[in-house]
Amino acid sequence: MATPSGRSRTAESSYVPDADHEFGYDEEPWEEWNPTEESIRPVRGRHRVGKQRGGFARSSTVLGVGVIAAVGAGGIATAKDRPPVPISLPDLSGVTDSLPEAESLPGVGSLISDDSGSSDSGDDSGFSGVTQATAASAATPVAEIGGEPQAQSADAGEALRTRIMQQAESKQDEAAAAEQAAAADAAAKAAAEKAAAQQSEAERKAAEAKRKAEEEARRKAEAERLAKLARSFVLPLSSYTISTTYGQAGSMWASGYHTGLDFAAPTGTPIKATHTGTIKEAGWSGSYGYRTVLELEDGTEIAYNHQSSMNVSVGQKVTTGDVIGRVGSTGNSTGPHLHLEVKSGGELVDPAAWLQSKGLNP
Repeated sequence: MATPSGRSRTAESSYVPDADHEFGYDEEPWEEWNPTEESIRPVRGRHRVGKQRGGFARSSTVLGVGVIAAVGAGGIATAKDRPPVPISLPDLSGVTDSLPEAESLPGVGSLISDDSGSSDSGDDSGFSGVTQATAASAATPVAEIGGEPQAQSADAGEALRTRIMQQAESKQDEAAAAEQAAAADAAAKAAAEKAAAQQSEAERKAAEAKRKAEEEARRKAEAERLAKLARSFVLPLSSYTISTTYGQAGSMWASGYHTGLDFAAPTGTPIKATHTGTIKEAGWSGSYGYRTVLELEDGTEIAYNHQSSMNVSVGQKVTTGDVIGRVGSTGNSTGPHLHLEVKSGGELVDPAAWLQSKGLNP
């Protein structure tokens, strides 16, 4: 069967190329081919087969591209002050010397001779161009490592340092602003607390002054009330001596204690009505002797005891200061005196305290 390259292959072929003829094909082994006039006619058009360049050209191209990429990356990653890194290409002379001549390869000689005007020149120029481009590309980064990329790296480092310093200054400014704000807040809080304390103290003083003013007003009002009562209430005697007070204990009293207030005075001393009221009792009353009871409008009863004589009768209306009787020593008495008793709410009370409540000081 004829192939596009003009060679024939048979299924029975058992040709196995020796070590000198292994040049990298992946297809089945080929049988020996004897060229003829027809077979060596150039194949043109879409069936044209280009000259096989071998694995070395492709490997060289890939190697050159890899070297360029590596050197470029190394130039970018070079530190600011590091010296240029030398890069050398491998010596390929030993590899090219060990390769067979292209003309000696079976089926290739005619193609080389047929396309000598275009393919060979293109192959040579292509191979040398790739090699030269690879070398040039590999050399360029080496030359530039210590030049502009290093300057760009230095500029980038300086920019990074400047940015870091700006960030640090910004953080310091923020911290200072926060500290100032905290100090301002603390000062405002202290001022507010001081103002609150001053206001509280002012309120306390105002409340105290108000309390004192109210107390003084109450005192004055009570004084006025007592003065008014004093004009309407009088002591039963104008001249006297207090001989026995209320509640004093003793066996001479049936209750075991003294139930009134004794005004000692000479016999016949006038006894006056303490306040306006009505005579409820007037006459003899056993141990009290001659006794007169004056009932006031609020129900308070005032009893005048041990009188020598009486000037009023039951049901009579009297006014403050009217003479209702005279001092004596009738009944259970040890000497001339007025035994004064006061009942308020039906209970005996201290006559001295009751008189004081009316503005009088016995």
